[in-house]
Amino acid sequence: MLKKSMDGDFMYLGRIVAVGSTKNGKFAAYRVSSRSFPNRMAKTFEKRVSIVPTEGNEKDVFQNPYIAYNCVRIVGDVAVVTNGSHTDVIAEKIASGMNVRDSIALSLIAMDYEKDDYNTPRIACAVSPEEGSYIGIVTHDDVIVEKVPEGKSVYISTYEQTRPAYVDFEAENAEDAAQFIMDGGKFAEFTNPVTSAAVFIKDGKWNIGSV
Repeated sequence: MLKKSMDGDFMYLGRIVAVGSTKNGKFAAYRVSSRSFPNRMAKTFEKRVSIVPTEGNEKDVFQNPYIAYNCVRIVGDVAVVTNGSHTDVIAEKIASGMNVRDSIALSLIAMDYEKDDYNTPRIACAVSPEEGSYIGIVTHDDVIVEKVPEGKSVYISTYEQTRPAYVDFEAENAEDAAQFIMDGGKFAEFTNPVTSAAVFIKDGKWNIGSV
């Protein structure tokens, strides 16, 4: 059940990424919230998660090319989570040897915001056991890439919350993280959840989950 925010209203944030640490390990999570294209699902593979239309709605991609993409990629020991096709671009730069911060920054600048009716920002985050956690966004007038302080968690969204914000995040594994960004804690205040995916690293091992 959706909870009301402090002012009694629900908020539509669009797509959301969250990244950081819980008491059990490090995570990165992604949530699709949509008013226009809700017929989508997260399909999980060994080292990636794809957002795709549900059966019978495959033609939606011809109405909007931005609704299907890999939202999660694991490259070596680094996990990349984003709201679009820049997942693959960031992952490929990391695979080539570029550091996490520069891979996110360069990819966001190169691909820019989505050229749809809303100038939807591209958002991204990544977790590296060696380099730490990063979060970023490119809008029609700004680019931000920040390192997340150790032991903290932050989130950012395509609408309303377009600056990284601290958040309490609870999860013991990837499935928990995917569920939490759907309806747990602060995220229960945000409307129109559709599907989600997450990665979680504990004892040096990644696991992937989706809802």
